[in-house]
Amino acid sequence: MTQPVAMTTPAPELASTEPAGHEPANNVQPGNSPEQLLAQLSPAEKVAMLHQHSPGVQRLGIAAYQTGTEGAHGVAWLGKATVFPQPVGLAATWDEDLLQRVGDAVGREVRAKRQENPSISLNVWAPVVNPLRHPLWGRNEEGFSEDPVLTGQLAGAFCHGLRGNDPARWQTVPTLKHFLGYNNEVDRNVSSSQLRARVLHEYELPAYSTPIAGGAVGAVMLSYNLVNGMPAHVSDLVAEHLRQWPGGADLAIVTDAGAPTSLYKAEKYFPDAPAAYAAALLAGVDNFTDDGDDSAPSSAHLEAALERGLITMDDVDASVLRMLRLRAATGEFGEEIHAAQSGADVAEQAGAHRALAREAAAKSVVLLANNAIPTAAEGSTAAPLLPLPEDPGPVAVIGALGTHVLTDWYSGTPEYELSVAVGLGEIYPSVQTVGGHDVVALRSIRTGRYLGTAAENESLAASSATAGADQLFELQDWGGGEVTLRARGNSRLLAAGNDGYLYPSATRVGGWIVQETFRLHRDSDGSVRLQHVGTGKWVHIEAHTGSALLVAGDIEVADRFTLRIQENGLEAVAAAAAQASVAVVVVGNDPHLGGRETLDRSTLELSQRDQEMVRVAREANPNTVLVIVSSYPYALGDLADTPAIVWTSHAGQELGHGVADVLSGTVEPYGRLPQTWFAHDDDLPDILDYDIISGGGTYQYSRAEPLYPMGHGLGYSTVKYSDFLVTDHGDAWLEASLTVRNTGDRELAELVQIYAAAPDHRFEFPRRLLLGHARVMLAAGEERVVKVAIARERLATFSVTSLAMLTEPGEYIFLAGRSAQDLPLSASLVLTGAGSCDREPGDTVRAEHFDAAHGLELVPETHLAGTAITVASGHRSALAYYKNWSALPAGPGELRVLDGGSGGVSFERAGAAGTWLPWLTVEVPLGSGGVINFDLPTVVNGLPADLRVGISGDVTLVALRLGKH
Repeated sequence: MTQPVAMTTPAPELASTEPAGHEPANNVQPGNSPEQLLAQLSPAEKVAMLHQHSPGVQRLGIAAYQTGTEGAHGVAWLGKATVFPQPVGLAATWDEDLLQRVGDAVGREVRAKRQENPSISLNVWAPVVNPLRHPLWGRNEEGFSEDPVLTGQLAGAFCHGLRGNDPARWQTVPTLKHFLGYNNEVDRNVSSSQLRARVLHEYELPAYSTPIAGGAVGAVMLSYNLVNGMPAHVSDLVAEHLRQWPGGADLAIVTDAGAPTSLYKAEKYFPDAPAAYAAALLAGVDNFTDDGDDSAPSSAHLEAALERGLITMDDVDASVLRMLRLRAATGEFGEEIHAAQSGADVAEQAGAHRALAREAAAKSVVLLANNAIPTAAEGSTAAPLLPLPEDPGPVAVIGALGTHVLTDWYSGTPEYELSVAVGLGEIYPSVQTVGGHDVVALRSIRTGRYLGTAAENESLAASSATAGADQLFELQDWGGGEVTLRARGNSRLLAAGNDGYLYPSATRVGGWIVQETFRLHRDSDGSVRLQHVGTGKWVHIEAHTGSALLVAGDIEVADRFTLRIQENGLEAVAAAAAQASVAVVVVGNDPHLGGRETLDRSTLELSQRDQEMVRVAREANPNTVLVIVSSYPYALGDLADTPAIVWTSHAGQELGHGVADVLSGTVEPYGRLPQTWFAHDDDLPDILDYDIISGGGTYQYSRAEPLYPMGHGLGYSTVKYSDFLVTDHGDAWLEASLTVRNTGDRELAELVQIYAAAPDHRFEFPRRLLLGHARVMLAAGEERVVKVAIARERLATFSVTSLAMLTEPGEYIFLAGRSAQDLPLSASLVLTGAGSCDREPGDTVRAEHFDAAHGLELVPETHLAGTAITVASGHRSALAYYKNWSALPAGPGELRVLDGGSGGVSFERAGAAGTWLPWLTVEVPLGSGGVINFDLPTVVNGLPADLRVGISGDVTLVALRLGKH
């Protein structure tokens, strides 16, 4: 079995029975080991344990259990907790030590929650390790990096923190999400991620294998989508890869919420629930998350599968044992004693976690641009705008995100929130804020009355003849046609109540289905109609009461309103910027709008309102700092000319301190981009195109000139790289060595990055491939030699001829610098060793192992195993290239196809100068039986031994053989 890269250290088992004379592992006491508990359970009790909410077994002292506590960047959905930066922000630190400390803090808080409520699970559903392949993915905020190995390394550090340092007991049990090939929300339950062999082995699997190899992963969650036409929840990739890795056999596999039902409803892959549940269990699923906390339906489906002989009790036992071991690892079945923490201990931990949150928030800030501003003297320039001086004069913080701290779907409830304006206000004495939104009044044309209300518990009504304070709303445009309306009277957002009326009741945008957003539909006469986004209903003013009610129907049921702009937000921005010495404009996204789980973004652009706000501020004051607070990258267009630009994710409760610490220079810029910021929407492949090699995806294969490349981030000092050398140690390790000098007058937190290229590689090697990195702190004028160890296997590609990850012999170009684009130093090294074999006459070549392809689709060979190729929907034919044959033989050959289709398979051999020469066309008739024999004519020697195979019609090709066995 081919092992993915970065498999170096076996992962320990979660729990097992120790030999006689040894203390039981994980605090499991004699008689209560997972194996012994399993032996005492009845069949019905075992089946019940396969659901996320399993009942207790009182006679055995087994408590009721819930699988899963959310903890992506803090304990979520369980009340107040420390909220750290979003995972993509944590990844911007490129700091494994920091992520481990954050993971440890999250694990400690999960344990503390469990002390308060023993039903809270110590199985943490985090981190997300899907590589950030496409920046329009709605869940971009939840991942780490577009590089899979960097993702795996950072995730592994976070997992080690969650796991804790006690070798005998896991603090919590981390769960990697979501296996496999999941990077789109559009049609996520029914779309098929096309993962050709190279993309699967080089890009997808390492994000999982890397942290699993570290030994701190206890579970894996499967993804909603299909992979190569087969639902991930029944995919043979679990058994073929994940279960084969060191430690993989003991991992508990959990479903994503509702995914089991999707198998037979949305995906329609199975005829009914018992068949779907049985297939998932046999594929490796140990725990079913379906029907909320009601375990009865899942138990009934599994019981039916047992009765029909689709599964056996041995299959059930294997999964139950893994779940018992997961629970035993945390000490649940032993002497799990939790002494109540003293008030001093609680205060000390809270203080430490607040300090850690501030450190993480500051270190995740990325300085994207910091340019000098022209002065009045011709040809001269001032110093860069950042860091701000000790006394910059009046500072204007502009934009709603400057005064608000927004949290996402997987955030906890922070104990406190510090906005950018508050953070800067603690440093500078004169900080003024302006939201930048319009303040409006809405007058019903039909009734002549203005909408308003006096209190959050009173519904909205058009009842006032004048627009007083209770009839004013702050109109915030979030882009994509969505706006929010915040009542001026009580500072609450308008939201739909359960009764269908509108209330100024929400403190924030939130909820699985957002209730706080509206669309303004403008009529030709300038009037507007309001549509509630969450329900699609229209705002209608009731007769007599004047109440604003949401009603279904077409636009004609909606009342028309005149929109009076009482205060012009852009005019306020211009005035505030003009009166300030420095304008700090804060823009970005609300994590619940525009892109999030179930919703991909449609564009890289900032909202038009945010763009205009930046332009207005910049025109009024050239000393403008653009602060982007967002869950994902943006294309900035002409806004990239703003003198100073910084980015941070939604960094949690310490957002304001983090940004202010960097803007003021109290903390040196530390963050570096974990993913590329592309300049244009056109630079991106389609979000459903998972073939990063042929589609030109990510920093590895894209040929687009990025706005800001992978790894980009500036400091407040200058740096010089020199004396680059790469040495082959011959023991599976290379070493890159270079000298780094701080040539400025401030401390520098430099991130040295090493990349590779291989223009003459046998296969298409990435244009850039991140090999390693090292952080070095340099005082002003300091010079240091930096050494970066590189595993030789990091250069490996998946050989479609040898069917293994191999580092091909040949010349590699190593590059050193500050990002994937800023690479001033290079060195070449010729690596030797065994490379890929050639394809030989008589070999059976699986169709899926092509070198390149056009117009084809990867589909299941059988219902639950294997991969074949066929013509993709919308294409008349498909082409697959199979290169590097030792020779193209004449004589007998064989095709294996799926029976039931008809069409043709053509063979072409490589000609001169990139041409292709017809060789043979084989007709595939209906009822062929799955095997087609043919004879190939003689080949002219002296041409490349490469083959191109064309498929037409309904043919599904499984394998081919040229020549005799």
